[in-house]
Amino acid sequence: MKTFNHQSGQYLNIDSGKIYYEMAGNENKPVLLVLHGGFGTMEDLNNIVDELSYKFNILGIDSRGHGKSTMGLQELTYERLQKDVERVLEKLDINEFSIIGFSDGGVVAYRLASFSNFRIDKIVTIGSRWHWKNADATKDILRGVTAESWKNKFPATFETYQRLNPEKDFDKLAESLVKMWLDPGVTGYPNNNVGKIMSPILIIRGDNDPLIGLKDILELKEAVKNSSVLNIPFAGHAAFDSQKEIIKIGLSGFFTNNGN
Repeated sequence: MKTFNHQSGQYLNIDSGKIYYEMAGNENKPVLLVLHGGFGTMEDLNNIVDELSYKFNILGIDSRGHGKSTMGLQELTYERLQKDVERVLEKLDINEFSIIGFSDGGVVAYRLASFSNFRIDKIVTIGSRWHWKNADATKDILRGVTAESWKNKFPATFETYQRLNPEKDFDKLAESLVKMWLDPGVTGYPNNNVGKIMSPILIIRGDNDPLIGLKDILELKEAVKNSSVLNIPFAGHAAFDSQKEIIKIGLSGFFTNNGN
């Protein structure tokens, strides 16, 4: 099994930022793009993509300002993250792939499937908002996130950032993320554009996730053809941490049986 380690990757200079990417898995297999969540890195999803490394050539990207990727001078938006991913894919001459996206990474996956011209075979999202109203319903929680509150609640995440990032500014990262989460404009969530998505989607949500409601997920299922929902009991936002075996079963079924 091969996983991300932040040792074997490369950088791509994109609009004043340096975006770090890494490949793991079988280079002779189809590409699986892995996109992490806010404050995280590609390594966060190692415990569920490890067994997929036999079936896929897995591409991990540290989002702008996260992990080994620098922020640069660009404002952090979901559109900006989408464009960064597109540039990496173009650099690697990848036109067809599947995606696993967690939280913010899932939002970027929805944007890629809604607005880009790539051929996206299948999409898995975990704990991901898709519409501005999802964020509006949780705006008090999102606005309450600060660099200090995050360090206190998730010290390991902060330590990883400090260890990896070449241009450390955790205060700026926190402020930029909150602004991105609460962006109601065209640079933010894909909103009703998700109706354009033709790829099969497996929508995963922890039943105790405070950041995206079951009603929101079921509404997304109605809006997107070829979509399935896996609502996992006894799991929160990062459902792959507490219930990874259930998620692995779901992923295996989805990628093997087309998710429907």
